Amino acid sequence: MEQRVLGRTGRPVSIVGLGTWQLGADWGNVREEDALAVLDASVEAGVTLFDTADVYGDGRSERLIGRFLKERADAEVFVATKFGRRAEQRPEHYNLANFRSWADRSRANLGVERLDLVQLHCPPTPVYSSDEVFDALDTLVAEERIAAYGVSVETCAEALTAIARPGVASVQIILNAFRLKPLEQVLPAAAAAGVGILARVPLASGLLSGRYSERTSFAPDDHRSFNRHGEAFDQGETFSGVDFATGVEAAREFAALAPEGATPAQTALRWVVQQPGVTTVIPGARNVAQARSNVAAAALEPLPAATLDAVRELYDRRIRPQVHDRW
Repeated sequence: MEQRVLGRTGRPVSIVGLGTWQLGADWGNVREEDALAVLDASVEAGVTLFDTADVYGDGRSERLIGRFLKERADAEVFVATKFGRRAEQRPEHYNLANFRSWADRSRANLGVERLDLVQLHCPPTPVYSSDEVFDALDTLVAEERIAAYGVSVETCAEALTAIARPGVASVQIILNAFRLKPLEQVLPAAAAAGVGILARVPLASGLLSGRYSERTSFAPDDHRSFNRHGEAFDQGETFSGVDFATGVEAAREFAALAPEGATPAQTALRWVVQQPGVTTVIPGARNVAQARSNVAAAALEPLPAATLDAVRELYDRRIRPQVHDRW
């Protein structure tokens, strides 16, 4: 597994990591034993970065990772967590007292003295421009509650504001074959500043796997059922903000671009990791087979220019009119 340095953390991480939202909540039920098996299979396949958040299952995802790390003391895993979404989303709640409390809860959940990376979890836009917020994060570093901090953003404008902050180590942003806008400014700015990029939602909530049809339904507790129009949180987190029927049709075209021997999902992940400026991609996995299949994308040959051009043409024709200006 290729390793890249995650921005200003100075830490090398695998180019394919593991997102663990699905191990906490909002993707249907995942049994504890299955979640632990996914973590174990990922590490065995070469993954060295887990991404989680205090709000995933109200801490369940963090606690599962903490249990895994305790049982697998030999596993050298960089854990990126996030905080802020458990509180009412008002800028004044992003303050030092709350940061200390939130960090301490995550430290307890994960069973660690110091968090590898804390990311502000898609906070209200004014938070990114607050000196007090970033001074408070610097204080957490000085107190050794956290080793580094970054941000998880919804928009490119938020990412660019964060990248300009000297203490921001990394930016997490939605990037996939149906979400190309970050390629224009965010990735070049991050590379120039030495800021790491964690690419999330790389399969557009599973659309790019090519497994769904217009008749596919999802469990009631799966955000792909209850958040298609942003009812619970930002609409861009579900199918990258793409209308489901449009996404299914576009995914069929994308699947035809997969090279021989590769699945559409692996092709989508390979596309992400070869974008200049990306440090790691963090797909989720609900079972061991998915985890191993995701990791296999790291071994694919780089996609040729013709395929990259075809992805751009597909995006411009089918996806861009829906999502580009908003996100």
